[in-house]
Amino acid sequence: RKEVYEIAMERGLFYKARILLQEADMTEEEKELFLEEFTKKEKKSLLAFCVLGGVFSEGIDLVGEQLIGAVIVGTGIPKVCQERELLKKHYEEKGYDGFDYAYRYPAMNKVLQSAGRVIRTAEDKGVILLLDDRFLQMKYQSLFPREWDTFDKVTVNTTKACFERFWENGK
Repeated sequence: RKEVYEIAMERGLFYKARILLQEADMTEEEKELFLEEFTKKEKKSLLAFCVLGGVFSEGIDLVGEQLIGAVIVGTGIPKVCQERELLKKHYEEKGYDGFDYAYRYPAMNKVLQSAGRVIRTAEDKGVILLLDDRFLQMKYQSLFPREWDTFDKVTVNTTKACFERFWENGK
């Protein structure tokens, strides 16, 4: 989150958009003020950098055009630790893919929770950008919701045109 934020700042995005950064250990008041920014109608777009799986990944409802996109950087794979390795070993001993249960499924749960903030109702429309080549692997795509059956693979050079086409077509 912070690295992506720093790159955005270096590239001057603050000239084009209002920028928010989720800080560690935000108070309830700071969280409320952060979310209030999404309700303001201003000329500049709002760009918020949040932690995947953090406090803003679930339990918030930004309706209509308050949130029209999410860029998810990375798959959210948890760090290797003794607890996860024990879980992995447990499932492998039962004949399952232990990596899936200890790492991939929890990671994809975080990704889907975050992406789910964009589309909350049948009327909502928005863009979800997954930035990691691993999302192109069948082991990840098989965990996508059925609504994601059609998606566009884009590159740095084709992203802008894809976004423009999406918004011009109304979806």
